[in-house]
Amino acid sequence: MPASNHRYDAGRPPVRPVGGRDDGLGVLNLSLLKFPRIVLRLILVVLWIIFGLLCVGLVYPFLGLSARARLNRFWSRWLMSFCGIRVVVSGQPLLTGAVLWVANHVSWIDIFVVNSVRATSFVAKSEIRSWPVIGWLAAGAGTLFIERGQRHAVHAVGEAVQARFQQGEAVGLFPEGTTSEGDTVRPFHASLFEPARVACIPIQPVVLRFLQHGQRSPLAAFVGEETLATNLWRVLGATGLSVEVEFVAPLATQSPDGTPVTRLEISKHARSAIADRL
Repeated sequence: MPASNHRYDAGRPPVRPVGGRDDGLGVLNLSLLKFPRIVLRLILVVLWIIFGLLCVGLVYPFLGLSARARLNRFWSRWLMSFCGIRVVVSGQPLLTGAVLWVANHVSWIDIFVVNSVRATSFVAKSEIRSWPVIGWLAAGAGTLFIERGQRHAVHAVGEAVQARFQQGEAVGLFPEGTTSEGDTVRPFHASLFEPARVACIPIQPVVLRFLQHGQRSPLAAFVGEETLATNLWRVLGATGLSVEVEFVAPLATQSPDGTPVTRLEISKHARSAIADRL
């Protein structure tokens, strides 16, 4: 199963608490009603992760691409269910053929939300490969790892992305390179748009909006120096948490006069399409 992409930007100051968030020691102030819910969900999530590890190690090697994709989608859907998260899809996602999905990045949850719609190979930072459990799931599921700040690494990942496109797969990208609280979109890095642009692969923006009880909420945001355990604990204790996933119409890779659009122009169009819908 895939792992989350970049979540921490060292240049960012610590994030102040926002309505709906309960940071620091506040996560320990649990009501008696919330604690049993967290424990039950945590048990289900741990068991489901163990099942995922077994699938990656024992089942994946014997499956074809389509069977892997079905298992990936099935696993991701149930993970979201066990976490108490409802996924609501709108728009027209491209469910067949090669596609580059570019999305705003809020949480480690984003990866699994997208994979619950269609199995997607995400580009992730190389450090994730060495993470216990998460790294094993990511590597086994075909995540494309990239070393940040290395120009040759971008080229190598670009070739790997092209290979996935040739197999008709979906590739996912978080062009911001870090997470936010979900109400803004940071500038996009344009370099990894190039493989899709050159090959004329559809580039479809994906908008992720997190809500709690029908209202926009930063509760699930994985930002600043927060640990995965702290974030997971807060998410598992929440009720009424949902994610709206809106698939925007694919972007044009050619201008009206037939000339190719640059990767920088495409990245700006993708960012605008997402920002306008947050």
